[in-house]
Amino acid sequence: MLYCVVRKGVMILIEIDQLLKERRRSFYWLAKETGVSHTTLWRLKKDKAQGITFNTLERICLTLKCQPGDVLKVRREKETKKRK
Repeated sequence: MLYCVVRKGVMILIEIDQLLKERRRSFYWLAKETGVSHTTLWRLKKDKAQGITFNTLERICLTLKCQPGDVLKVRREKETKKRK
């Protein structure tokens, strides 16, 4: 499942759940292995985070053996026309 952060027409998709599913690992396992607090990871997962530090992103990537681009995806939101 993908979660997104929408800011000024740009969506940043957080793909932690998908990466964990592919590796058959749990969210709790990731918290334990990375040393990143459960709360921080939960905020990322539930689209409640205001940002992510490089340190946190690095820990996630090292633990999941992936690249930052595997965790975060950027997509432009299509502009919608306002109805009259």
